[in-house]
Amino acid sequence: MTMKITTWNINSVRLRIGLVERFLKEESPDILCLQEIKCLNDQFPRKAFEKAGYPHIAVHGQKGYHGVAIASRTPFEEERADQFCSKEDCRHIAIRLKGNVHIHNFYVPAGGDEPDPAVNDKFAHKLDFMTEMAERFADTVDKKSILVGDLNVAPREHDVWSHKQLLKVVSHTPVEVEHMARIIERTGWVDVARELIPEPEKLYTWWSYRAKDWKASNRGRRLDHIWVTPALKKAALAGGRDAYTIHEDARSWEKPSDHAPVSLTLAL
Repeated sequence: MTMKITTWNINSVRLRIGLVERFLKEESPDILCLQEIKCLNDQFPRKAFEKAGYPHIAVHGQKGYHGVAIASRTPFEEERADQFCSKEDCRHIAIRLKGNVHIHNFYVPAGGDEPDPAVNDKFAHKLDFMTEMAERFADTVDKKSILVGDLNVAPREHDVWSHKQLLKVVSHTPVEVEHMARIIERTGWVDVARELIPEPEKLYTWWSYRAKDWKASNRGRRLDHIWVTPALKKAALAGGRDAYTIHEDARSWEKPSDHAPVSLTLAL
């Protein structure tokens, strides 16, 4: 049995529902995890997902900002939404599938522009959020868990277009990379992309809207991730490199998100 899971920061699901419908038709993942849906739960375009064959939906949304959702072809047995840092931001949704497989979908705070928590509350929030992530997942090492989402950190040298030029730019600073490393170490998370496609090959999932021709400049960052616990490592890597895909073409669709969808097929 295989399961194809996709993560995508859609940057407004209502604005880009046509792109979502196109992706579901062309790529047919079993589960789609979205971030930055930017709508309340009752505003989520459920009918479009149901029509596309994804009637099982978990949503944790808020008005105009943030928000995450999971759409599945098949039923799931449980859902939950956690809050972090004593804030009401909607940045996490989780489901439990048959076979006790847990999927966690995250949208980590971007962190603003200044990488100094003393002067930038947004950056301080990002670091606090990641600290809580590390604490909460400390007891999941033996569970079958998948963590996906826009984690807003490009951790490795070849996850950005220029390691040297981005060391002081939010998303690639040493302190953010250290915080991400702690999350991984506490649970033994496997960064599937880099297990299947080792460095020095460059991997990007995000390209700024500021570039007139994003493909020509190719100044990307790998901000979108798929991780698994050790219990699912064999399943995640069984399909080899072909099982992992960054759907770069979607970045060129009309009025796209600045993030590309990322998919993994697991052999469960």
